[in-house]
Amino acid sequence: MATYVMLGSWTEQGVRGIADSPKRLDAAKSLLQQMGGQVKAYYMTMGEHDFVLVYEAPDDAVAARFTLMTGRQGFIRSKTLKAFPEAAYREIINSLG
Repeated sequence: MATYVMLGSWTEQGVRGIADSPKRLDAAKSLLQQMGGQVKAYYMTMGEHDFVLVYEAPDDAVAARFTLMTGRQGFIRSKTLKAFPEAAYREIINSLG
């Protein structure tokens, strides 16, 4: 499975409903699991982004659907990064010749 890092920020609607945020996180975890993926870690952060979600998904299409389905609720804005583990990083660098 591929790994993804979501950098998220709460919208005004998300801040107004912040008390329900843990329930929304649980629902997102369940949704991703139904799609064949898994949340590996969640961190609330301070700074430019409000949270970081690290997850695995079977492919980019599932990751895109997950991002769109969570975003369309209006509580968050996100940026998603595809993450390459160290072994893949080394393989990519070694293939440069």
